[in-house]
Amino acid sequence: MGQQDTQTAGIQVSPDQILQLGLGFWGSKTLLSAVELGLFTELARGPMPFEALRTHFQLHERSARDFLDALVALGMLDRQGEVYKNTPEADVFLDRAKPSYIGGMLEMASARLYPFWNSLTEALHTGKPQNEVKHGKNWFAELYENPARLRQFLQAMTGAAKAMAQKFPWKDYQTVVDIGCAQGGMPVQIALAHSHLHGGGADLAVVGPIFKEYVASFKLSDRLAFHPLDFFKEPLPSADVLIMGHILHDWNLDEKRMLIQKAFDALPKGGAFIAFDSVIDDARRHNAFGLLMSLNMLIETPGGFDYTGADCQGWMKSAGFRETRVEPLIGPDSMVIGVK
Repeated sequence: MGQQDTQTAGIQVSPDQILQLGLGFWGSKTLLSAVELGLFTELARGPMPFEALRTHFQLHERSARDFLDALVALGMLDRQGEVYKNTPEADVFLDRAKPSYIGGMLEMASARLYPFWNSLTEALHTGKPQNEVKHGKNWFAELYENPARLRQFLQAMTGAAKAMAQKFPWKDYQTVVDIGCAQGGMPVQIALAHSHLHGGGADLAVVGPIFKEYVASFKLSDRLAFHPLDFFKEPLPSADVLIMGHILHDWNLDEKRMLIQKAFDALPKGGAFIAFDSVIDDARRHNAFGLLMSLNMLIETPGGFDYTGADCQGWMKSAGFRETRVEPLIGPDSMVIGVK
């Protein structure tokens, strides 16, 4: 490559970032396959030598070492000689046995989203979903009829629970209900951190048994109850604090406003509504994950999109909330808080 190809207006340029981004799916799928195999869960029990790992996961000898060492190079595993172990992050977040597990979302990404994103260009032209809906199927209907896939989806919806348990002033409130609670990760983490709180979660009735099983595993059934709810058809349950995590971005603008209004109506004076998503920075320049998540809503929903903190604060004020603020949680997620 000649000098004219690597300098623009006297600035040295390199294709490295372009190639890293354009071929980023290589590393992504390597991680997704490791999660799918349960590699990090197995290594959470203790370090293992190469041959034991290869045998346990039935990896072909041609690819096994490259696969495991790629995960080392990607920062997901550590290796001492022939022995592999989880990095601290992988041990906390990718062990299925831990409540901090975020692999449910990655499992869903591997099983469903990965092939659908191949049609992003079509979605950009048409504005239409590219998931099961494209082929005349109702993904949510099929999901809720399939217990195994439903459990996987609900695990994927458990996100920044510990951060919220720490960063919101829960001492000022007595009750909390998580709307669209999935398996119950959010209320469980909040209840574990704050023994004075009671409440629970609300979701479609079919989610109830999974929620109750998960809550019971933490011995919190006396403090956290399940509320069957179709939030488009019924009023929201009342509590001092209502939460919607990764809910608002599923819906179009009118539906977002309607859900926020329902939250306002259900809260007592002084009550708080917390909406958290991968909130896009107001300048729309920095939270790449939030912007990509909004493109994922294009792939997955008829009208959903992610939003900035300023957007959500505006919707909350229009609904009647007297105070609003935005606070970061963990990674790309932030919470938008409205006080009635």
